[in-house]
Amino acid sequence: MTEVKKNINGASQKASPSKKWIYWMFGVLAIFVVALSCIYCMLLSGQAPSSAIVRIPAAASNEQLHDSVSKYLGESYAKKVSRLVALRGTDLNRRHGAYLIEAGMSPLTAMRRLTSGPQEPLTITINGFRLLPVLEEKVAARFDFSQDALANVLSDSSVLKQYDLAPEQALALFFNDSYEFFWSASPEDVVEKIGSHYLDVWTPERKAKAAALGLSPADVMIVASIVDEETNAKEEKGTVGRLYINRLKKGMRLEADPTVRYAGGDFTVKRVRNPKSIESPYNTYLHAGLPPGPIRTTSVETIDAILDSQPHDYIFMCAKEDFSGRHNFAVTYAEHQANARRYKRELDRRGIF
Repeated sequence: MTEVKKNINGASQKASPSKKWIYWMFGVLAIFVVALSCIYCMLLSGQAPSSAIVRIPAAASNEQLHDSVSKYLGESYAKKVSRLVALRGTDLNRRHGAYLIEAGMSPLTAMRRLTSGPQEPLTITINGFRLLPVLEEKVAARFDFSQDALANVLSDSSVLKQYDLAPEQALALFFNDSYEFFWSASPEDVVEKIGSHYLDVWTPERKAKAAALGLSPADVMIVASIVDEETNAKEEKGTVGRLYINRLKKGMRLEADPTVRYAGGDFTVKRVRNPKSIESPYNTYLHAGLPPGPIRTTSVETIDAILDSQPHDYIFMCAKEDFSGRHNFAVTYAEHQANARRYKRELDRRGIF
């Protein structure tokens, strides 16, 4: 009897198989928790130091994505984001675009934004571009396509025919306005959206007003471009536009100084002295009718000022001698000469050559 008790109450006995299993499970769980903590520290911790637009090019690799993130948000953050993207196995070919990573965003949230989130739109503002190549350069710089790619679309007569424009009138397609796009848009997408706005502006009512003046929408755009170069005074734009239309109807040359500056490519000239010295189809001192295309982008406001202008008999204009930016208008050449002499005297007095 005593021997049996010793067996029962003696030194500690070996653990049962069920207890061994519990100990083993706790050990595995502890290792798992430690591993998760390490992964968190390695991949999930940290925040974007600032807000940035991360661009994923067409057919981008994970390395390219890493470089794009690193450029704006640092190497350490980029490593975590690119590893999470790789772990998710997202096909980056389908993620061509630009995405906003906000300041304080975790690598995990950034990964979700880059692999399944919406693109961040960009705004393109057109305002007073004089030369189509300059406009093409500035616009293309905001997208993932080249200037040449955009130029090819804007020189395609079949594309411009949809808007009743010729290639030399392509600048007319762009109203001074702001447009929203995605960075991944193609040149065709951009021209289609710009063109859609052009068609929306040229309603049947506006077309009818243009026809009543003997002009096509493209003609009105050209006149408006000259008007915008002649004056910044809103109250004058309709008067100036109607003056040029009067000249066209009488078969007179427009003789607009802005077309001479455009022909010479020097927009800093304040005083045009020898307007007939520059041979160009855009020089309206040499060539009758309208120039081949606009000499700058214009606005809906200027278009409406011309279309809604009141009839008058003015065929001459000269800058006011007070240098207010406004003009003296005249019906007769004698009147115009008197206005011009006053302006010339003031130019000479101020030493403007």
